[in-house]
Amino acid sequence: MSHKPHDLAAEFPDDVDLMHRLKMTKGHFAALADRYHEVNHAITRIEAEIDVTSDERFEELKKERLSLLDRIAEVLREARHTAA
Repeated sequence: MSHKPHDLAAEFPDDVDLMHRLKMTKGHFAALADRYHEVNHAITRIEAEIDVTSDERFEELKKERLSLLDRIAEVLREARHTAA
């Protein structure tokens, strides 16, 4: 299992400032980022064997994390486009 951190700053290192601004001004983005953090934290705890869950639940969490990453990436793309 991977113990690589998947925090948003690591996933989008060039967009740290933009993510901070969006969290402060866009409630939808803040909610996405918060949910991503929750899901990522749960996955990290499972990978570190701190928490135990079924394989099915673990896969659901990983799929949700990927879906959230896709949605966050789209918001970032749109924000960069409108700022340009």
